Amino acid sequence: MATTTALQLSRDFASFAGTDIRVVVEGETIGSSQAVSYAIQREKAPIYVMGRVDPLSFSRGKRGIAGTMITLMLDRHILLTEPLVNMQFVADNDEIFPTNANIQQTSAGTADLNNIPGAVDFNAGDISDNYTVTNAWYVDQIPPFDMVIVAANEYGNAASMRIYGVEILNEGSGFSVDDIVIENQMTYVCRTILPWQPLGQWDFTSGGGGFVQV
Repeated sequence: MATTTALQLSRDFASFAGTDIRVVVEGETIGSSQAVSYAIQREKAPIYVMGRVDPLSFSRGKRGIAGTMITLMLDRHILLTEPLVNMQFVADNDEIFPTNANIQQTSAGTADLNNIPGAVDFNAGDISDNYTVTNAWYVDQIPPFDMVIVAANEYGNAASMRIYGVEILNEGSGFSVDDIVIENQMTYVCRTILPWQPLGQWDFTSGGGGFVQV
């Protein structure tokens, strides 16, 4: 009878905790991520006919996927961290946004409100003069992106899931004297989700300890 070691048993029934998980976007780890959740909903309605109490069937309609993301506010907003700081969108030159160019100047009372550099008046002759590719200053301006959730535990097991076409809808935060940490909460919708599946495990028997992919 073959002997089953504790390591082999832990690999047969792999589990992961939140401390084993990382959120990766555009090849960069979102280091301030604290939580990610999702919910899948679909419209299904019963079909009734005259003379019957119970439905004959159920029709299937639209599906929607939505969730929340929670990040911790350290010394800067998540928009100023990699990789979101590099994500740009096409903005109207008439839009007004705050700038922090003078945020460290003690003589300045508040930050200025500026227009995007470029022509303010609409130019019908050249449409490109009316819009500018610039960095987002709200999370809802970020273009769609994919999230890869990667988990790896101390026993050498690894797994991943993917969330495709993430569009951030809302953002909220708050802080008080009783808060030890400051959270930044966001809601999102997405196109589709690839559920958790194993990636493989590290080979502890070999000298190099290489990763064996499933």
